Amino acid sequence: MGEAGPHHPRRNLRRPIGAATDLEGLTTTGRPTREGDWDIRVHVVGPDAKAANEALLVDLENGATSVWIELGAGLEVTDLEDVLKGVFTDLAPVVLDAPGQRLDAATQLVDLLDGVTPAPGTNLGASPALGGSSADEVVAVARLALAKGTYGVVVDASALHDLGASDAQELGYAVAVGVEVLRTLTDAGLSLAEALSVVEFRFAATDEQFPTIAKLRAARRLWARVAELSGATEPVQMRQHVVTSRPMMSKYDPYVNMLRGTVAAFAAGVGGAEAVTVVPFDATLGLPDAFGRRIARNTSSLLVAESHLGKVTDPAGGAYAVEKLTDDLAAAGWAELGRIEESGGAAAALADGSLQSRVDAVVAAREERIARRKQPITGVSEFPNLAETLPPRTAHPSADAVRRYGASYEALRDEPAAAPVFLATMGPIAHHTARATFASNLLAAGGVGVTVAGPTSGPEELASRLDGETVACLAGTDAAYEEWGAAAVEALRAAGVQHVILAGKPGDLAVDDSCAVGLDALAFLNRTREALA
Repeated sequence: MGEAGPHHPRRNLRRPIGAATDLEGLTTTGRPTREGDWDIRVHVVGPDAKAANEALLVDLENGATSVWIELGAGLEVTDLEDVLKGVFTDLAPVVLDAPGQRLDAATQLVDLLDGVTPAPGTNLGASPALGGSSADEVVAVARLALAKGTYGVVVDASALHDLGASDAQELGYAVAVGVEVLRTLTDAGLSLAEALSVVEFRFAATDEQFPTIAKLRAARRLWARVAELSGATEPVQMRQHVVTSRPMMSKYDPYVNMLRGTVAAFAAGVGGAEAVTVVPFDATLGLPDAFGRRIARNTSSLLVAESHLGKVTDPAGGAYAVEKLTDDLAAAGWAELGRIEESGGAAAALADGSLQSRVDAVVAAREERIARRKQPITGVSEFPNLAETLPPRTAHPSADAVRRYGASYEALRDEPAAAPVFLATMGPIAHHTARATFASNLLAAGGVGVTVAGPTSGPEELASRLDGETVACLAGTDAAYEEWGAAAVEALRAAGVQHVILAGKPGDLAVDDSCAVGLDALAFLNRTREALA
């Protein structure tokens, strides 16, 4: 064989995804600063104080190292003492999340910590912007935190991610909120060093590992620049708590969430997160059970104890693609910060709708890719299993504000079609199996089942396999379509079929619809379901 040419596929496969030239003129900053293993942080929301306490104790006895307690839904501020019963708060950091009552919760935790030196990483949980904390509340909680030697403020950028934001928007929002916190605290009389010392950031990690790694590195770079511009004289470290993405998770085929969570946790660890929360695989179904919590905490435990990811401070450092992506995201995040600042800051950009409109544009573009299955979701838009039985879970006590990527498909699956589509397979199995498999999987993604004709030799035999179905999908080769496709359509209509679909690109056949790679699958599925109604 001759030498592979410049466009030969084998030559392209050998090309790296980055090159030294990508870094010309770039300065590498934002490297992780975490030394050793990350903090394995578990989340608890209820359903009641007794159950939450039991779950936390099991988690802490089996690998978890800190707790993140959400109050205000299944749990109340008055439940905090019971939730933390038996928890060694001098060893396990406690992070509060109490929308609408953050100062009350912070005060309660400080009272419970009386006489105790809180474990490093404890956070009293004021959270501005989407978190709802007012400026006065941020100041009051920050003062409590300084007095107790803990963190006091969470800049929760994962909340914007939950609404559909891009990585760059998440970065810009995080830094914008962080800037508002610094302004608020310094205006209230705190020094810049004090203000910087009480802030922790929360980001989302997705199963797109390289963008996640780069996002965390870019965030440090941006925050260091903010501190520098603010007058900080010493290097500033950004403390990052990273939670695996909720929008990327699926309700159907939820076990795939274990794979998504593992990749996301890997990326968070490699990206240098100080604390990582793996959302249990069954969280989309309700409150995670003991098995879901076990798998979640063990995901980090395996990455830490068996893969030893914490042994190297910056495993991705020096990789051309990661360094370039870090720089690109830092620039894009800084540009988003500028847009937010032009609106008057994060709170103003949320109030005037400008930030949400940009997020909505990102969501619309993502929805287009998902609808056309260019961004596939395993178990939802690809390889769905209509026969699966979802594991039962207790209903989650708080409202779900997450815009899951597969929500449009899941809405169709929630209400299965009333009748199946007749899969009109033309010719022997070897001839029709490819298109029949494509069509049946596509239909299943929208909650539509099929009945299969099986091997057929002609229009009459094909029509004879009907059993009252009113929608049929022809599946065969191009040659079969040309030879007897028109006759098959005529025979199916004569037998009572009212809507005929062609598996493949539309041609000259008198069909009502067609399905092929690249189509808007959601639009097609909705049209098909209307025809079945």
